[in-house]
Amino acid sequence: MPIETPPASPDRRRWLASLATIPLAACAWPVVSHATACDDAANWIPPDAFLADLPRLMQALRVPAIGMAVVERGDVVWSRNLGMANAETRTPVADDTLFEDASLSKPVFAYAVLQLADQGVIDLDAPLVRYRRMDYLADHPWVDLVTARDVLRHSTGLPNWRKDPANETLVPAVKPGTRIDYSGEAIFWLQLVVEQITGESLDESMQRLLFGPAGMRDSSYTWSKDLAARSVYGHRAVEDEAPGMPPQMLRDTWNAAQTVADRRGKPLSAWRYEDAERALPDVQAITPKGLVNWPGDILANAAASLRTTPQDYARFMALMVRTQREPWQIAEATRTAMLTKQIDVPGRWTDKGLGWNLEATPRGTVFYHSGSNGGIFKNFALGDARGQRALVALTNGGSGNVLYRRVVRAATGHDLLAFDL
Repeated sequence: MPIETPPASPDRRRWLASLATIPLAACAWPVVSHATACDDAANWIPPDAFLADLPRLMQALRVPAIGMAVVERGDVVWSRNLGMANAETRTPVADDTLFEDASLSKPVFAYAVLQLADQGVIDLDAPLVRYRRMDYLADHPWVDLVTARDVLRHSTGLPNWRKDPANETLVPAVKPGTRIDYSGEAIFWLQLVVEQITGESLDESMQRLLFGPAGMRDSSYTWSKDLAARSVYGHRAVEDEAPGMPPQMLRDTWNAAQTVADRRGKPLSAWRYEDAERALPDVQAITPKGLVNWPGDILANAAASLRTTPQDYARFMALMVRTQREPWQIAEATRTAMLTKQIDVPGRWTDKGLGWNLEATPRGTVFYHSGSNGGIFKNFALGDARGQRALVALTNGGSGNVLYRRVVRAATGHDLLAFDL
Protein backbone atom coordinates (compact mmCIF):
# COMPACT_ATOMS: atom_id res chain seq x y z
CA MET A 1 0.00 0.00 0.00
CA PRO A 2 1.55 3.36 -0.98
CA ILE A 3 2.52 5.70 1.82
CA GLU A 4 0.74 9.05 1.70
CA THR A 5 2.57 12.12 2.97
CA PRO A 6 0.96 15.38 4.10
CA PRO A 7 1.05 18.46 1.86
CA ALA A 8 4.53 19.88 1.78
CA SER A 9 5.30 23.19 3.46
CA PRO A 10 8.10 25.31 1.91
CA ASP A 11 10.55 23.91 4.48
CA ARG A 12 9.33 20.40 3.84
CA ARG A 13 9.62 20.88 0.06
CA ARG A 14 13.23 21.97 0.51
CA TRP A 15 13.80 18.92 2.72
CA LEU A 16 12.36 16.53 0.16
CA ALA A 17 14.27 18.19 -2.64
CA SER A 18 17.49 17.64 -0.69
CA LEU A 19 16.79 13.90 -0.74
CA ALA A 20 15.93 13.71 -4.43
CA THR A 21 19.48 13.09 -5.61
CA ILE A 22 20.84 10.66 -3.05
CA PRO A 23 24.48 9.68 -3.62
CA LEU A 24 25.55 6.06 -3.48
CA ALA A 25 28.64 4.54 -1.91
CA ALA A 26 29.24 0.85 -2.57
CA CYS A 27 31.94 -1.31 -1.02
CA ALA A 28 34.06 -3.57 -3.12
CA TRP A 29 32.43 -6.79 -1.99
CA PRO A 30 31.75 -9.25 -4.84
CA VAL A 31 28.12 -9.00 -5.91
CA VAL A 32 26.30 -12.33 -6.06
CA SER A 33 23.28 -12.74 -8.34
CA HIS A 34 19.97 -12.75 -6.51
CA ALA A 35 17.40 -15.51 -6.85
CA THR A 36 13.90 -15.72 -5.45
CA ALA A 37 13.95 -14.41 -1.87
CA CYS A 38 11.80 -17.24 -0.56
CA ASP A 39 14.19 -19.86 -1.94
CA ASP A 40 16.59 -21.13 0.72
CA ALA A 41 19.22 -21.48 -2.00
CA ALA A 42 18.98 -17.76 -2.79
CA ASN A 43 21.35 -15.25 -1.28
CA TRP A 44 20.18 -12.38 0.92
CA ILE A 45 21.58 -9.55 -1.20
CA PRO A 46 18.64 -7.24 -2.01
CA PRO A 47 17.47 -7.60 -5.63
CA ASP A 48 18.76 -5.08 -8.17
CA ALA A 49 15.24 -3.83 -8.89
CA PHE A 50 14.65 -3.14 -5.21
CA LEU A 51 17.99 -1.34 -4.87
CA ALA A 52 17.14 0.81 -7.88
CA ASP A 53 13.88 1.81 -6.20
CA LEU A 54 15.42 2.38 -2.77
CA PRO A 55 16.19 6.11 -3.25
CA ARG A 56 12.51 6.71 -3.98
CA LEU A 57 11.50 4.90 -0.80
CA MET A 58 14.05 6.84 1.23
CA GLN A 59 12.77 10.14 -0.12
CA ALA A 60 9.14 9.23 0.61
CA LEU A 61 9.97 8.10 4.15
CA ARG A 62 12.44 10.93 4.81
CA VAL A 63 15.24 8.54 5.73
CA PRO A 64 18.40 10.28 4.52
CA ALA A 65 20.77 7.31 4.80
CA ILE A 66 20.81 3.55 5.01
CA GLY A 67 23.74 1.18 5.32
CA MET A 68 23.33 -2.51 4.54
CA ALA A 69 25.57 -5.56 4.61
CA VAL A 70 25.05 -9.26 3.93
CA VAL A 71 26.72 -12.42 5.21
CA GLU A 72 26.55 -15.62 3.14
CA ARG A 73 28.10 -18.95 4.06
CA GLY A 74 29.68 -17.27 7.07
CA ASP A 75 31.45 -14.49 5.15
CA VAL A 76 30.63 -10.86 4.46
CA VAL A 77 29.92 -10.81 0.72
CA TRP A 78 28.20 -7.48 0.04
CA SER A 79 27.57 -4.05 1.53
CA ARG A 80 26.19 -0.74 0.39
CA ASN A 81 25.78 2.72 1.89
CA LEU A 82 23.21 5.03 0.34
CA GLY A 83 22.27 8.62 1.04
CA MET A 84 23.34 11.44 3.31
CA ALA A 85 24.83 11.45 6.78
CA ASN A 86 23.37 14.91 7.30
CA ALA A 87 20.46 16.04 5.11
CA GLU A 88 20.89 19.70 6.05
CA THR A 89 24.54 19.90 4.99
CA ARG A 90 24.03 17.22 2.30
CA THR A 91 27.08 15.35 3.55
CA PRO A 92 27.10 11.98 1.75
CA VAL A 93 27.71 8.70 3.50
CA ALA A 94 30.96 6.91 2.72
CA ASP A 95 32.40 3.46 3.34
CA ASP A 96 33.76 4.61 6.73
CA THR A 97 30.61 6.44 7.85
CA LEU A 98 29.54 5.35 11.33
CA PHE A 99 25.92 4.61 12.18
CA GLU A 100 24.50 4.78 15.70
CA ASP A 101 23.50 1.17 16.34
CA ALA A 102 21.18 1.81 19.31
CA SER A 103 20.05 -1.50 20.84
CA LEU A 104 22.02 -3.51 18.30
CA SER A 105 24.74 -2.71 20.85
CA LYS A 106 23.34 -5.37 23.18
CA PRO A 107 24.14 -8.60 21.25
CA VAL A 108 27.69 -7.39 20.60
CA PHE A 109 28.25 -6.78 24.30
CA ALA A 110 26.64 -10.15 25.08
CA TYR A 111 29.26 -11.84 22.89
CA ALA A 112 32.07 -10.27 24.94
CA VAL A 113 30.43 -11.29 28.22
CA LEU A 114 30.25 -14.86 26.93
CA GLN A 115 33.92 -14.70 25.98
CA LEU A 116 34.64 -13.86 29.63
CA ALA A 117 32.35 -16.70 30.75
CA ASP A 118 34.22 -19.17 28.54
CA GLN A 119 37.45 -17.95 30.13
CA GLY A 120 36.05 -18.52 33.62
CA VAL A 121 36.20 -14.82 34.46
CA ILE A 122 32.46 -14.51 35.12
CA ASP A 123 29.85 -17.07 36.14
CA LEU A 124 26.62 -16.53 34.21
CA ASP A 125 24.56 -17.98 37.05
CA ALA A 126 26.19 -16.16 39.98
CA PRO A 127 24.38 -13.13 41.46
CA LEU A 128 25.75 -9.90 40.00
CA VAL A 129 25.98 -8.39 43.48
CA ARG A 130 28.76 -10.88 44.15
CA TYR A 131 30.85 -8.89 41.66
CA ARG A 132 29.52 -5.35 42.07
CA ARG A 133 26.62 -3.80 43.94
CA MET A 134 25.97 -0.27 42.70
CA ASP A 135 24.78 2.28 45.23
CA TYR A 136 21.73 3.09 43.10
CA LEU A 137 20.36 -0.46 43.52
CA ALA A 138 17.41 -0.77 45.88
CA ASP A 139 17.73 -2.68 49.13
CA HIS A 140 15.50 -5.53 48.00
CA PRO A 141 15.98 -9.32 48.09
CA TRP A 142 15.17 -9.65 44.37
CA VAL A 143 18.19 -7.47 43.51
CA ASP A 144 20.41 -10.15 45.06
CA LEU A 145 19.01 -12.81 42.69
CA VAL A 146 19.85 -11.14 39.36
CA THR A 147 22.47 -13.03 37.32
CA ALA A 148 24.31 -12.35 34.07
CA ARG A 149 22.15 -14.99 32.41
CA ASP A 150 19.06 -13.07 33.53
CA VAL A 151 20.51 -9.91 32.03
CA LEU A 152 21.30 -11.49 28.66
CA ARG A 153 17.88 -13.13 28.35
CA HIS A 154 16.03 -10.10 29.79
CA SER A 155 14.57 -11.90 32.79
CA THR A 156 15.85 -9.56 35.54
CA GLY A 157 12.49 -7.92 36.20
CA LEU A 158 14.23 -4.53 35.92
CA PRO A 159 12.76 -1.64 33.90
CA ASN A 160 14.17 -0.60 30.56
CA TRP A 161 15.39 2.73 31.97
CA ARG A 162 14.51 4.66 35.11
CA LYS A 163 12.65 7.91 34.52
CA ASP A 164 14.68 9.80 37.15
CA PRO A 165 18.01 7.98 37.60
CA ALA A 166 19.47 10.77 39.72
CA ASN A 167 16.85 10.20 42.43
CA GLU A 168 15.28 6.80 41.73
CA THR A 169 16.66 3.45 42.89
CA LEU A 170 16.69 0.42 40.64
CA VAL A 171 14.50 -2.50 41.73
CA PRO A 172 12.98 -5.51 39.92
CA ALA A 173 9.22 -5.43 39.39
CA VAL A 174 9.05 -9.24 39.65
CA LYS A 175 11.27 -12.02 40.88
CA PRO A 176 14.16 -12.53 38.44
CA GLY A 177 13.84 -15.51 36.13
CA THR A 178 10.04 -15.51 36.02
CA ARG A 179 9.15 -13.33 33.01
CA ILE A 180 10.63 -11.22 30.21
CA ASP A 181 11.26 -7.52 30.93
CA TYR A 182 13.41 -5.83 28.30
CA SER A 183 15.99 -3.84 30.24
CA GLY A 184 18.77 -1.52 29.19
CA GLU A 185 19.40 -0.82 32.88
CA ALA A 186 20.29 -4.47 33.39
CA ILE A 187 22.76 -4.41 30.50
CA PHE A 188 24.36 -1.28 31.93
CA TRP A 189 24.71 -2.90 35.36
CA LEU A 190 26.38 -5.91 33.76
CA GLN A 191 28.70 -3.50 31.94
CA LEU A 192 29.77 -2.10 35.31
CA VAL A 193 30.35 -5.64 36.57
CA VAL A 194 32.64 -6.25 33.59
CA GLU A 195 34.47 -3.03 34.44
CA GLN A 196 35.00 -4.33 37.96
CA ILE A 197 36.36 -7.72 37.00
CA THR A 198 38.54 -6.60 34.06
CA GLY A 199 39.78 -3.27 35.42
CA GLU A 200 39.06 -1.80 31.98
CA SER A 201 36.56 0.61 30.50
CA LEU A 202 33.84 -0.85 28.29
CA ASP A 203 35.55 0.21 25.08
CA GLU A 204 38.94 -1.06 26.23
CA SER A 205 37.43 -4.49 26.92
CA MET A 206 35.51 -4.56 23.65
CA GLN A 207 38.57 -3.59 21.62
CA ARG A 208 40.65 -6.29 23.32
CA LEU A 209 38.11 -9.08 23.32
CA LEU A 210 36.21 -8.59 20.07
CA PHE A 211 36.80 -5.58 17.86
CA GLY A 212 40.54 -6.09 17.46
CA PRO A 213 40.50 -9.85 16.82
CA ALA A 214 37.43 -9.63 14.54
CA GLY A 215 38.88 -6.84 12.41
CA MET A 216 36.10 -4.43 13.44
CA ARG A 217 38.34 -1.40 13.04
CA ASP A 218 35.45 1.07 12.76
CA SER A 219 33.60 0.06 15.91
CA SER A 220 33.42 1.83 19.27
CA TYR A 221 31.03 2.31 22.18
CA THR A 222 32.49 5.68 23.01
CA TRP A 223 33.14 9.10 21.48
CA SER A 224 36.00 11.14 20.10
CA LYS A 225 36.44 13.94 17.58
CA ASP A 226 37.17 11.42 14.83
CA LEU A 227 34.09 9.35 15.67
CA ALA A 228 31.98 12.52 15.78
CA ALA A 229 33.21 13.62 12.35
CA ARG A 230 32.31 10.25 10.79
CA SER A 231 28.97 9.67 12.54
CA VAL A 232 25.57 10.16 10.92
CA TYR A 233 23.03 12.60 12.31
CA GLY A 234 19.49 11.51 13.16
CA HIS A 235 16.41 12.88 11.40
CA ARG A 236 12.74 13.03 12.32
CA ALA A 237 10.18 10.47 11.17
CA VAL A 238 7.92 10.91 8.17
CA GLU A 239 4.88 11.65 10.33
CA ASP A 240 6.60 14.55 12.10
CA GLU A 241 5.56 17.96 10.81
CA ALA A 242 8.78 19.82 11.58
CA PRO A 243 11.49 19.20 8.99
CA GLY A 244 15.15 18.93 9.85
CA MET A 245 16.94 17.36 12.78
CA PRO A 246 15.95 17.13 16.45
CA PRO A 247 18.44 17.12 19.37
CA GLN A 248 20.96 14.35 18.88
CA MET A 249 20.99 12.77 22.36
CA LEU A 250 24.34 10.99 22.62
CA ARG A 251 26.06 13.47 20.32
CA ASP A 252 24.92 16.42 22.42
CA THR A 253 25.84 14.90 25.78
CA TRP A 254 29.13 13.44 24.60
CA ASN A 255 30.31 16.62 22.93
CA ALA A 256 30.06 18.20 26.37
CA ALA A 257 31.75 15.22 28.01
CA GLN A 258 34.51 15.45 25.38
CA THR A 259 35.23 19.01 26.48
CA VAL A 260 35.67 17.86 30.06
CA ALA A 261 37.73 14.84 29.00
CA ASP A 262 40.08 17.12 27.07
CA ARG A 263 40.54 19.30 30.15
CA ARG A 264 41.31 16.29 32.31
CA GLY A 265 43.62 14.62 29.81
CA LYS A 266 41.84 11.26 29.83
CA PRO A 267 39.99 10.14 26.68
CA LEU A 268 36.35 9.12 26.93
CA SER A 269 37.30 5.67 25.64
CA ALA A 270 39.16 5.08 28.93
CA TRP A 271 36.42 6.38 31.24
CA ARG A 272 34.91 4.03 33.76
CA TYR A 273 31.92 4.73 35.98
CA GLU A 274 34.02 6.48 38.61
CA ASP A 275 35.43 8.84 35.98
CA ALA A 276 31.92 9.75 34.87
CA GLU A 277 30.88 10.31 38.50
CA ARG A 278 33.75 12.73 39.05
CA ALA A 279 33.13 14.53 35.76
CA LEU A 280 29.36 14.85 36.17
CA PRO A 281 29.29 18.30 37.88
CA ASP A 282 31.65 19.77 35.27
CA VAL A 283 29.56 18.41 32.39
CA GLN A 284 26.33 19.63 33.96
CA ALA A 285 27.85 23.09 34.28
CA ILE A 286 28.21 23.41 30.48
CA THR A 287 24.97 21.72 29.37
CA PRO A 288 21.30 22.75 29.51
CA LYS A 289 19.53 21.75 32.70
CA GLY A 290 18.08 18.25 32.45
CA LEU A 291 20.29 17.06 29.57
CA VAL A 292 22.80 15.24 31.81
CA ASN A 293 21.34 13.77 34.99
CA TRP A 294 23.58 10.94 36.18
CA PRO A 295 26.97 9.37 35.34
CA GLY A 296 25.35 6.92 32.93
CA ASP A 297 24.45 9.79 30.61
CA ILE A 298 28.11 10.51 29.80
CA LEU A 299 29.57 7.00 29.89
CA ALA A 300 29.87 4.49 27.06
CA ASN A 301 26.74 2.37 27.21
CA ALA A 302 26.71 -1.34 26.36
CA ALA A 303 22.95 -1.16 25.79
CA ALA A 304 22.85 1.68 23.29
CA SER A 305 26.02 3.55 22.29
CA LEU A 306 27.81 1.28 19.79
CA ARG A 307 28.83 2.96 16.54
CA THR A 308 29.87 0.87 13.55
CA THR A 309 29.86 0.71 9.81
CA PRO A 310 27.41 -1.83 8.35
CA GLN A 311 30.42 -3.87 7.23
CA ASP A 312 31.78 -4.07 10.77
CA TYR A 313 28.43 -5.14 12.17
CA ALA A 314 28.24 -7.81 9.47
CA ARG A 315 31.67 -9.06 10.58
CA PHE A 316 30.13 -9.60 14.00
CA MET A 317 27.10 -11.31 12.47
CA ALA A 318 29.45 -13.63 10.60
CA LEU A 319 30.76 -14.85 13.98
CA MET A 320 27.20 -15.74 14.94
CA VAL A 321 26.58 -17.96 11.92
CA ARG A 322 30.04 -19.37 11.20
CA THR A 323 30.75 -22.84 12.60
CA GLN A 324 34.54 -22.62 12.20
CA ARG A 325 36.10 -20.72 15.05
CA GLU A 326 39.37 -19.13 16.13
CA PRO A 327 40.71 -19.63 19.69
CA TRP A 328 39.63 -16.11 20.74
CA GLN A 329 36.00 -16.70 19.75
CA ILE A 330 33.33 -18.15 22.00
CA ALA A 331 33.07 -21.93 22.15
CA GLU A 332 30.69 -23.62 19.75
CA ALA A 333 28.48 -24.69 22.66
CA THR A 334 28.34 -21.06 23.81
CA ARG A 335 27.42 -19.83 20.34
CA THR A 336 24.65 -22.42 20.25
CA ALA A 337 23.42 -21.22 23.64
CA MET A 338 23.24 -17.63 22.38
CA LEU A 339 20.81 -18.81 19.70
CA THR A 340 18.77 -21.21 21.86
CA LYS A 341 15.73 -20.37 23.99
CA GLN A 342 16.93 -19.60 27.51
CA ILE A 343 13.66 -19.17 29.38
CA ASP A 344 10.22 -20.73 28.92
CA VAL A 345 7.45 -18.13 29.21
CA PRO A 346 4.09 -19.53 28.02
CA GLY A 347 2.19 -17.64 25.36
CA ARG A 348 5.10 -15.81 23.78
CA TRP A 349 5.46 -15.65 19.99
CA THR A 350 9.17 -14.87 20.24
CA ASP A 351 11.86 -16.32 22.50
CA LYS A 352 15.00 -15.00 24.16
CA GLY A 353 18.44 -16.45 23.59
CA LEU A 354 21.50 -14.81 25.13
CA GLY A 355 21.55 -11.33 23.64
CA TRP A 356 19.23 -12.25 20.77
CA ASN A 357 15.52 -12.58 20.02
CA LEU A 358 14.42 -15.80 18.33
CA GLU A 359 11.43 -16.25 16.03
CA ALA A 360 10.17 -19.43 14.40
CA THR A 361 9.35 -19.03 10.71
CA PRO A 362 8.11 -21.47 8.03
CA ARG A 363 11.74 -21.76 6.93
CA GLY A 364 13.22 -22.33 10.37
CA THR A 365 14.17 -20.23 13.39
CA VAL A 366 15.93 -16.92 12.85
CA PHE A 367 17.62 -14.65 15.37
CA TYR A 368 17.27 -10.89 15.29
CA HIS A 369 17.49 -7.60 17.14
CA SER A 370 16.11 -4.14 16.46
CA GLY A 371 17.40 -0.79 17.63
CA SER A 372 15.98 2.68 18.18
CA ASN A 373 17.77 5.63 19.79
CA GLY A 374 15.81 8.81 20.40
CA GLY A 375 13.27 7.85 17.75
CA ILE A 376 15.74 8.97 15.05
CA PHE A 377 18.11 6.02 14.60
CA LYS A 378 16.30 2.81 13.55
CA ASN A 379 18.24 -0.40 12.87
CA PHE A 380 17.78 -4.14 12.37
CA ALA A 381 19.95 -7.25 12.24
CA LEU A 382 18.72 -10.70 11.19
CA GLY A 383 20.51 -14.03 11.07
CA ASP A 384 19.90 -17.62 9.99
CA ALA A 385 22.42 -19.86 11.74
CA ARG A 386 21.42 -22.95 9.79
CA GLY A 387 21.92 -21.16 6.48
CA GLN A 388 25.02 -19.31 7.74
CA ARG A 389 23.63 -16.01 6.49
CA ALA A 390 22.78 -12.63 7.96
CA LEU A 391 21.63 -9.15 7.05
CA VAL A 392 22.08 -5.81 8.81
CA ALA A 393 20.36 -2.52 7.94
CA LEU A 394 21.28 0.73 9.75
CA THR A 395 19.46 4.04 9.21
CA ASN A 396 19.48 7.63 10.42
CA GLY A 397 15.78 8.42 10.16
CA GLY A 398 12.82 8.06 12.48
CA SER A 399 10.95 6.14 9.76
CA GLY A 400 13.92 3.83 9.29
CA ASN A 401 11.97 0.94 10.78
CA VAL A 402 9.48 1.14 7.89
CA LEU A 403 12.39 1.17 5.45
CA TYR A 404 14.41 -1.67 6.97
CA ARG A 405 11.33 -3.91 7.00
CA ARG A 406 11.08 -3.46 3.25
CA VAL A 407 14.77 -4.31 2.92
CA VAL A 408 14.39 -7.48 4.97
CA ARG A 409 11.31 -8.64 3.06
CA ALA A 410 12.89 -7.95 -0.34
CA ALA A 411 16.22 -9.55 0.54
CA THR A 412 15.20 -12.56 2.62
CA GLY A 413 11.51 -13.24 2.00
CA HIS A 414 10.92 -13.17 5.76
CA ASP A 415 7.89 -11.20 6.97
CA LEU A 416 8.50 -11.40 10.69
CA LEU A 417 5.95 -11.12 13.45
CA ALA A 418 8.50 -8.84 15.06
CA PHE A 419 7.56 -6.25 12.44
CA ASP A 420 3.92 -6.11 13.51
CA LEU A 421 3.70 -6.83 17.23
